[in-house]
Amino acid sequence: MSGTSAALQPPADAVPPVRHPDAPAPGELLGAHYGQCFGCGDEQPHGLHLQARAGDGVSITAEFTVQPAHQGAPGLAHGGVLATALDETLGSLNWLLRTIAVTGRLETDFVRPVPVGTVLHLQAEVTAVAGRKIYCTATGRIGGPDGPVAVRADALFIEVKVDHFVDHGRQEEIQAAMRDPDQVRRARAFEVNP
Repeated sequence: MSGTSAALQPPADAVPPVRHPDAPAPGELLGAHYGQCFGCGDEQPHGLHLQARAGDGVSITAEFTVQPAHQGAPGLAHGGVLATALDETLGSLNWLLRTIAVTGRLETDFVRPVPVGTVLHLQAEVTAVAGRKIYCTATGRIGGPDGPVAVRADALFIEVKVDHFVDHGRQEEIQAAMRDPDQVRRARAFEVNP
């Protein structure tokens, strides 16, 4: 991405990312981390319903179809919706690291308009890790992995403890997620929220 700010440049002591041994296998569908998530949740009627799959190394592929509810200008995806799709995809990378992290910074380039009805194919990877900081990048292409580039982003995620969500989230949702009998779903509910 051109013009990336200094805050998104890994420091000299950053290390390459290491995929966690318990991470989902390449090609495995990750599913929603939380049913009410606007990006991936299946309980959101106007959400993106983004579908992410684990890739090789510390990478993710994902896609979503731009719906009429996602419009900004007539017939075109809203830029904020496209930024949300990038953020959701980038956040899903943390599942491969088995790290709870939140978006610290997201810089997005909007390269071309994305029409309603378009399937946006997203690819993301972690590029470096420095302490609690996770550096990553993503690209969104129209129609498939070889389609024209529509959006790009670089991001910085910050590792946090689950207390971050407990302290700042609405208690009824926090308690409902904590009571979920599915241990994996319970852990994933707190995976990528800001």
